Amino acid sequence: MGLSSIAEKALEQGKGILRLAPTWVPRSFCVPGRRIKLHPDDYYVLGGERGGIDERWLSSTTPAENGPLTGENEGLSQIVLEDESGIQKVTLRDAVEELKGQIIGDRLWDQYKSWPMYSKFFDNMGPLPHHIHHRDEHAAMVGQNGKPEAYYFPPQLNNHGGDFPYTFIGIAPGTTKEQIKECLMNFTKGDNKITNYSQAFRLEPGTGWDVPPGMLHAPGSLCTYEPQKASDIFAMYQSLVNEAVIPEELLWKGTPKDRIGDYDLLMEVIDWDLNVNPNLMEKHFMRPKPVKDVAVMAEEGYSENWICYKNEAYSAKELTVFPGQTVTITDAAAYGMIVMQGHGKFGVWDIETPALIRYGQLTNDEYFVSEAAAVEGVVISNPSKTDPIVILKHFGPGNPDLVL
Repeated sequence: MGLSSIAEKALEQGKGILRLAPTWVPRSFCVPGRRIKLHPDDYYVLGGERGGIDERWLSSTTPAENGPLTGENEGLSQIVLEDESGIQKVTLRDAVEELKGQIIGDRLWDQYKSWPMYSKFFDNMGPLPHHIHHRDEHAAMVGQNGKPEAYYFPPQLNNHGGDFPYTFIGIAPGTTKEQIKECLMNFTKGDNKITNYSQAFRLEPGTGWDVPPGMLHAPGSLCTYEPQKASDIFAMYQSLVNEAVIPEELLWKGTPKDRIGDYDLLMEVIDWDLNVNPNLMEKHFMRPKPVKDVAVMAEEGYSENWICYKNEAYSAKELTVFPGQTVTITDAAAYGMIVMQGHGKFGVWDIETPALIRYGQLTNDEYFVSEAAAVEGVVISNPSKTDPIVILKHFGPGNPDLVL
């Protein structure tokens, strides 16, 4: 069966809602926090050289940039079609290229010719190095897009805080460019001590942060839900973190080959004014905001909050359907979703929250809702007498509903 036939049949089977398979991504420089429900035997199933699996990518049409050992379709979400002939798959990227606005809506297709975001669970036991995602003008030097991202810390995935539940972000006011450049030039001399010139904030489950491109940040060890622009560009600016040495090649990741060794270019990648803002928390911290009147939603059997809402490139909501309730939820745009808690019906699909997932196993917790299905409204039923259904929903740019 051709790609378009699989995608069309899957879209028809789900009445506009596509079932997705779990997408696992390893990182050679990370230690898994073991909170993303992967079976304990499978965190290193791809081999020690690939590193541990500490990411699950959601609604992704973006390939992972993991060097020469990167697997085929690594990072790409797969649509699952299961019928009398068995199980067939097609990548969400190929399906969007084939069906265009039928999946993501004409507004996004006409402007981007792609699904221009993805989300992920990032689950590291320790802190990450202080690093940066490039702005569009610098990412274009290596044929990529710039990358803003947002963080939300789901309570369901944070039964422990890991080794360092604090995030360094930005550059401390009063720091000079010469001091940061000296840190970068000392990258291969041991600990370059770049976080001496930053400030850390304690992370709180149920809240989040907005991280624009050009912002230095060293994410802490909470398990994080991360909506972001469709790009995997980054550069590590810290040479030693949690007693782990960072390879110099990661300092120059995202740098054109003919500019490797150019520390002035690394400094240009930093949005200096953004980083030295003395009011970083006021500007970039996010608490949930109700999508409409709380009492009205409660009367209708649910609650819904904006959880990522400070960047035009994406947005995200947390939807809770109360026990014993059936609701119809409408949205003005296509979205991906992941079930965090509970079980029930989501449109025509049975949904459930797995406790443990083997590598390669299919689940019933991740779906993609086409724009047409979102606008029509998705009927969600919660048969439990005690357990809410909790769903995280990630949207592309320019969400018409995002008015705060």
